[in-house]
Amino acid sequence: MLVSGSMKDRFVVSRRRTGFGDCLWSLAAAWRYAQRTGRALAIDWRGSCYLDQPFTNAFPVFFEPIQDIAGVPVICDDRINQFSFPGPFFPPWWNKPSIDCVYRPDEQIFRERDELSRLFQTQDDSEANTVVCDACLMWCCDQDAERQIFRSVKPRPEVQARIDTIYREHFVGHSVVGVHVRHGNGEDIMGHAPYWADPELALRQVCTAIYKAKALPHPRPVKVFLCTDSVLVLDQLSELHPDLFTVPKRFQAHQAGPLHNAELGVDGGFSALVEMYLLGRCDTVIRFPPTSAFTRYACLSVPRIIEFDLNDPSRLILIA
Repeated sequence: MLVSGSMKDRFVVSRRRTGFGDCLWSLAAAWRYAQRTGRALAIDWRGSCYLDQPFTNAFPVFFEPIQDIAGVPVICDDRINQFSFPGPFFPPWWNKPSIDCVYRPDEQIFRERDELSRLFQTQDDSEANTVVCDACLMWCCDQDAERQIFRSVKPRPEVQARIDTIYREHFVGHSVVGVHVRHGNGEDIMGHAPYWADPELALRQVCTAIYKAKALPHPRPVKVFLCTDSVLVLDQLSELHPDLFTVPKRFQAHQAGPLHNAELGVDGGFSALVEMYLLGRCDTVIRFPPTSAFTRYACLSVPRIIEFDLNDPSRLILIA
């Protein structure tokens, strides 16, 4: 990273290129550290998986601009391309010359994740002027920090308008059971893999969860809202539950990879946000698998969550 500018300023840089669930959850951890240590926060989502322009900061493409979050100054637009953060840096990797920082192997990213996690857990302040958070930092902050981010970060008006329209058309007057099925569609799903060891069993488990959710007490007629990244999952669940509804969107071809893909363009990111925020307005949400960060907002917002035990994916857990 370049070293210039005012050396009295101190920063936390939240760099993520992943799905919105990971981006926002990791942002909450970075924000909490910035708040606790009196630093400014930079949101650097260049190279986003939702865009094909590597130097465009994805944050202002999808969210309203913000100047601060609960008193923490924020830089979140394309000024990030001209801004040079002052060293020294933490984790130490970022003290290398810029050209040497371009390629970071996976083991380095995991190492930085662990270094940042330890720093956040100790409640210490780093002597570095700039702390770079370029790793998945889920579970590295409290729920109050997550809620603060979701209160402060708002989707752009055109996205919010679409959310509100679908809510009026499908949610009003009903008790909605939201179902999120993260399939992967051919990508490396890492920690989600145990839930898909037997795909037929996995879909039967989801169906069982839907039946159980519909059987719970509801004050209004029940509707089922499905969010998934796989057209195969959509087809199979629609056949078994013909009354479910979805948000129209483009899918990748079967086994062609995740929906957070730049080939789908900005609309792919808009569709993801619409589904994420609509899940947060359901009455009950089924999470399969519960390791997906996409449903983290719903976990903080929805009265009832049904998910599957990580140690025994056949066992349903109701969180109310």
